[in-house]
Amino acid sequence: MKAFSTNELCAMQGKATHKTAQRLTDSEIAHLQPQVANWQVSDINGILQLQRRFPMANFVAAMGFARLITEIAEANDHHPTLVLEYGSVTVSWWSHSIGGLHLNDFAAAAKTDKAFANL
Repeated sequence: MKAFSTNELCAMQGKATHKTAQRLTDSEIAHLQPQVANWQVSDINGILQLQRRFPMANFVAAMGFARLITEIAEANDHHPTLVLEYGSVTVSWWSHSIGGLHLNDFAAAAKTDKAFANL
């Protein structure tokens, strides 16, 4: 797999992951992981997902960040699970159509990190 920089991941135009797309292998995931180092690869009911908890000052800030993630999701036709709480937003990216991780998920995670860094 090509080595992608964080900037290259952020520049990718996302799209819905087709159901015939291949999930990333463990080796490919390990290769991409350093570009989104603050994200955890979690096995949730047998499905690998990228997850990260973002600390927020309060509920209003959390709602604002969730809105930014919504814009990323809509622009890339790729939608995460968001858990919104007072003081945090937890984001989970994975490709529902293939039941696992795809390059689109790493690109979305990088874009989420960039949005958080620009708050």
